[in-house]
Amino acid sequence: MTSTGIRLHAPAPGWSLDADVVVVGSGVAGLTTALRCDAAGLRTVVVTKARLDDGSTRWAQGGIAAALGEGDTPEQHLDDTLVAGAGLCDEEAVRILVTEGPDAVRRLIETGAHFDESEAGDLELTREGGHHRRRIAHAGGDATGAEISRALVEAVRARGLRTVENALVLDLLTDASGHTAGVTLHVMGEGQHDGVGAVHAPAVVLATGGMGQVFSATTNPSVSTGDGVALALRAGAEVSDLEFVQFHPTVLFLGPDAEGQQPLVSEAVRGEGAHLVDEHGERFMLGQHELAELAPRDIVAKGITRRMQEQGAEHMYLDARHFGAHMWEHRFPTILAACRAHGIDPVTEPIPVAPAAHYASGGVRTDSRGRTTVPGLYACGEVACTGVHGANRLASNSLLEGLVYAERIAADIADRHDDDRRDENGRDENPHGEDRHDGNRPHARVEAPLARPEKPDHPLLAAEARFAIQRIMTDGAGVLRSAISLETAADRLQRLHTDARDALDENGKTAEPGVDTWEATNLLCVARVLVAAARLREETRGCHWREDRAERDDDWRRHIVVRLNPDRTLAVHTTDTPDFPPTLPRDRDSVRTGGTPTPSPQEQ
Repeated sequence: MTSTGIRLHAPAPGWSLDADVVVVGSGVAGLTTALRCDAAGLRTVVVTKARLDDGSTRWAQGGIAAALGEGDTPEQHLDDTLVAGAGLCDEEAVRILVTEGPDAVRRLIETGAHFDESEAGDLELTREGGHHRRRIAHAGGDATGAEISRALVEAVRARGLRTVENALVLDLLTDASGHTAGVTLHVMGEGQHDGVGAVHAPAVVLATGGMGQVFSATTNPSVSTGDGVALALRAGAEVSDLEFVQFHPTVLFLGPDAEGQQPLVSEAVRGEGAHLVDEHGERFMLGQHELAELAPRDIVAKGITRRMQEQGAEHMYLDARHFGAHMWEHRFPTILAACRAHGIDPVTEPIPVAPAAHYASGGVRTDSRGRTTVPGLYACGEVACTGVHGANRLASNSLLEGLVYAERIAADIADRHDDDRRDENGRDENPHGEDRHDGNRPHARVEAPLARPEKPDHPLLAAEARFAIQRIMTDGAGVLRSAISLETAADRLQRLHTDARDALDENGKTAEPGVDTWEATNLLCVARVLVAAARLREETRGCHWREDRAERDDDWRRHIVVRLNPDRTLAVHTTDTPDFPPTLPRDRDSVRTGGTPTPSPQEQ
């Protein structure tokens, strides 16, 4: 793939660092990658948008899924994952996850993470939606993400890894042949560096998390603005399955006008026996699925939304009063505190809940080693689409995916770095005769910082556009979607895009560069791709629910792949099968024509 040539309008870099690999993001995926790269002797720099422990990982409540319990097997974990993914999982990617997962969790424990244990000293495992066995390891009751983040941050600091905090990544740097050469970034006024700079490295790992802030209500922190997906698109990478946004069924309902990050009520609460009820106290999930409240998340979210529609209600209730005060205080202390902070005591009353945007099952398309369609660019965690999640992520598979694929990425980067060094010394670069994609080996060449153009080549949106985008997406591309709602959303997003483009084309004017305008521009980019894919997929599958196409259609058992064209239009096509083509095939045209080309609504 070639770069689009599109970059965010920003000042020229005023400082730079050199590294072998730069990891963008400090959640479980980013920090695991960084630690493994550092252990392999690679000069590693971690760039993160806030503080090291401020990413999405620390908000994860439920736990991490792996076949660690007696009688459980990776095969059973695989089966549950495939069912939840509604026919679109890459089975080989899932097999990698479930077979390598248990040892990856053990290595995480060796790194310093402390999980809850039984009196006998065994891991205390629970169940969540879609799992037929207790295989969810948790920490601090409902503070699993916080404990994992603590352990990894401490390990990073103990090893003395170079970190750049409070830094928004802007764009990918490439060399003359299109290989990754680093990133540009903006440091927000704290630490050793300030303003726009660059980290030069022949390998870049995107671990930037999700894009939940594209909707008005989400469980994601404010930093989750789709920056990694937008950067990858501008760099020429392919993005897949962005229409599959998981809406968590049980998010604390704070009122119809509540916006931004909302408190999550973990699926583990239902795993321990809480019931979903309507305003009359009736358990409405009974009979809808064999697992009732523990059905996969898309089914539970739909069940809640249907009952809300039937009763004209703004929310349903999660009833766990039968837990008693002791269980609430010891098993779910974080959730208990959050509820009480908002005037709700789950010990004595049901919790009002409603679905909210939670997790992106799609993202930057990768192979089994995390390699994208841009040589030298990797992606891991929520920003990536490995094929593990399919049309709907199985509960608590996300932390495991971050662990497993981070380790595979680090191994691949280290392997290719060693190959380069052997090649420079005149020795056989591939003595075992392995089939390697030479196009994705990190190259030492780096691109000199580009001067800020007199005329911006990519319009920036005003900061207030963020709220317009969120309202458009919530209204038209939320839990319930239809041809009419998606067409309306596409038109409104296109109007924002066109107005900004026309102002740039006519007089060279655009919003002033800054964190708020860069984030708004990134949000518009990912929103346009999400809506284009959702319009094209004329069926209901997984967490993509089309009211006007209520049934699953297995003619659509394929992936939707999107690229950004140099003229800022979207190129959309489908794969011919549920299998992804290689990320870097020898015949590169097969990426472009490997499926059924379909014009994007944005190209009409």
